[in-house]
Amino acid sequence: MALLTVQDLTMHYRTKLGGVHAVDGVSFAMAEGEAIGLVGESGCGKTSVAMALLRLLPDNAQILGGEILFEGRDLVKLSEHEMRKVRWRSISMVFQAAMNSLNPVYRVGQQIIEAIQQHLSVSEREARSRVAEHYNLVGLDPKLMDRYPHEYSGGMKQRAVIAMALACSPKLIIADEPTTALDVIVQDRILRRINEVRAEFNMAMMYISHDIAVIAEVAERIGVMYAGWIVEMADTVSVFKHPAHPYTIALMSAFPSIKGDKRVLAQLPGEPPNLLAPPSGCRFHPRCPHATAECVDEAPRLEEIDKGHFVSCWHPQRRSQ
Repeated sequence: MALLTVQDLTMHYRTKLGGVHAVDGVSFAMAEGEAIGLVGESGCGKTSVAMALLRLLPDNAQILGGEILFEGRDLVKLSEHEMRKVRWRSISMVFQAAMNSLNPVYRVGQQIIEAIQQHLSVSEREARSRVAEHYNLVGLDPKLMDRYPHEYSGGMKQRAVIAMALACSPKLIIADEPTTALDVIVQDRILRRINEVRAEFNMAMMYISHDIAVIAEVAERIGVMYAGWIVEMADTVSVFKHPAHPYTIALMSAFPSIKGDKRVLAQLPGEPPNLLAPPSGCRFHPRCPHATAECVDEAPRLEEIDKGHFVSCWHPQRRSQ
């Protein structure tokens, strides 16, 4: 049985202008200990998927359909009281811009101790010992526990937030662009450390980013999102070497390589669709160079074109990069 199975998840935001189709029919599964990445342009629905999994949605958000099965239980049907037992204990999250989310008037270690005691029946001494252990895991000196957030550098704050996410030994960690605000050297160190800790404790991880190169460092499988859909999902090597969806091909062609000859980077015409009124058929068809009448009239389903390689496209390209 998969650790997490998301089936036809649909979630919209209610606004004065109508419903924003942020997540429409998203499906994927994760095995225990597996690392997958979600990649796509800003506004494509990556963070909305993560927030829906944890039921941390704003008041104007509504899950309209689908299932989120975690260890066989549908999280959509759980009460808020039951969900509080799942958050942090079974599924934890490193939020976007997390290093700015620490409370400035509390010592960092105390904030993590509080999170532990909310979910585990341990004394403050035991919780403090656990925090020290996790500080060591992420490469922080445990002596820093008694300092305030303003006494940490950006990289240190980020590591502390990762330590907090690990503190209750969850089975799944969702990391939403946790290293975006850091320089590339610190970013690389943190990514390596996340991978080491995940492998050591056999934790599953969902890593969300708009940077596909970063995703490639941490993910075994990649899901490419566009306008609320997963348009392609496959193992990382297949997505990089044999992208099949025109949007994925454009993503792969849009960043320079440090090896080989110089080349002109690909550009996509137009802009992502307005999700208040998404286009008919395939949502990518207004920008797709291979679009046909079929693409305009009918939405494609996510179908397997090779073993473990799923694409939502009427005309997959099967191109080698």
